[in-house]
Amino acid sequence: MWSFEELGLLSRRAANVLTRECGLKRGDRVLLILPRVPEWWLLKVACIRAGIVVIPGTSQLSAKDILYRLQVSRATCIITSAKVAPAVDSVARQCPSLQSRLLVSQHSRDGWLSFPELCRNQPAEHPCAQTSIQDPMVIFFTSGTTGSPKMTLHSQGSLGFRALLSERYWLDLTPSGIIWNTADTGWILTSIASFFDPWVFGSCIFVHNLPQTEASVILNTLCRFPVDVLVGAPTLYRMLVQSHLSKYKFMNLKCCVSGGEPLNPEVMEQWKSQTGLDIHEVYGQTETGIICSVFKGMKIKPGSMGKAAPLYDVQIVDKNANILPPGQQGEIAVRSKPIRPLGFFSEYLDNPKKTAESERGDFYVTGDRGTVDEEGYFRFIGRDDDIIISSGYRIGPFEVESALIEHPAVVETAVVSSPDPLRGEVVKAFVVLSPTFSSTDLESLTRDLQDHVKKTTAPYKYPRKVEFVQELPKTVTGKIKRNELRDKEWGRV
Repeated sequence: MWSFEELGLLSRRAANVLTRECGLKRGDRVLLILPRVPEWWLLKVACIRAGIVVIPGTSQLSAKDILYRLQVSRATCIITSAKVAPAVDSVARQCPSLQSRLLVSQHSRDGWLSFPELCRNQPAEHPCAQTSIQDPMVIFFTSGTTGSPKMTLHSQGSLGFRALLSERYWLDLTPSGIIWNTADTGWILTSIASFFDPWVFGSCIFVHNLPQTEASVILNTLCRFPVDVLVGAPTLYRMLVQSHLSKYKFMNLKCCVSGGEPLNPEVMEQWKSQTGLDIHEVYGQTETGIICSVFKGMKIKPGSMGKAAPLYDVQIVDKNANILPPGQQGEIAVRSKPIRPLGFFSEYLDNPKKTAESERGDFYVTGDRGTVDEEGYFRFIGRDDDIIISSGYRIGPFEVESALIEHPAVVETAVVSSPDPLRGEVVKAFVVLSPTFSSTDLESLTRDLQDHVKKTTAPYKYPRKVEFVQELPKTVTGKIKRNELRDKEWGRV
């Protein structure tokens, strides 16, 4: 356990490692790929202290994913574990901006600086960088329906200062409280729910490595430790309600939060009936943080993601940015003009076209469709785009299709979401085979394609379902009609 005083001391030493040993300076970019280990928090604080821009990444990234991120971001340093280091070494020569590699491990590796060894020998003082509210703080790579992941830039204000004004409305915490967020360190939810917002309360962050998410591990942990607030994707709760919850007596759990994708009302009911606890839904995006939430003391409407978060004027709009009346389906949007709300991303780095496209009239448009009722409760209907959200991970179909098309058996492919009782939705690939593979055993080929995707890109992106087809539906201009495939999967045709 670290106190705030100990974290302050260690973060100053860590900041000295970054500036003195790695040669980093204010404004430099660092790719931080670590699992749920205390050093992730320590090094993130150290980067902020030194004015260094952090680029979080999940440990599931492949060498190809890491190469793309290093090249596009022009990061000058990468910090990672012994498990990921070999993948970094395999692409490092192709990254001219990369100047230093910092290893978080008790073992040494050629070409890498040892963080534990260097940190022990650093002085306990470090001058904190004097940053402004507009200065860059974090870059998140977020998936899109076309092209590669985009760089979403957040500032010192949008992440750091925002929490001072809005955290109390979606987290039920006190200075003596303990919060456990099970999300991956690569996603914005961890930066919000396991970093900035709890620390505004002076609350304690509970960290569990969770190499694999198993129901028994989660439930036993809640029984052994005094966790007040649990935050997780709907997948977590779908998995937990399949256990005999009556066998478990939680030590101190008082509040449960679900975010990342819609939660089935029946899961909320099962959890409530077996634990006596409500699940509070939140809705947000990498670009905005929390947009809607079910606040403490609010009436819970199953299937609703609550009301607009403080600082945000959330509306349902049509294609011309006209505000629609309650009950009418449209696009979920947040007013961004004349004053851009605190909490918004600054821009898609190096992509002004995409940044401009995110605005419609006076609104930032989320790409998600929904409705709002007379009481201001929002409901999520679906995505306007083709993003797949599985177990809380945002997966762009283009990334999976690009991996599949590299396999010699694949002539053409389209990737869409498909319903799944546990994960909410999973990746499904429709594949047109090369004639030379037409007589191949399809079960064996399915496994081969899945393994190929796992090796080519992050494993969580692989298609859990594969269907072989003669052709893909297309428009007259030759564009694949993914919406038709998706509607078929979800039974809307």
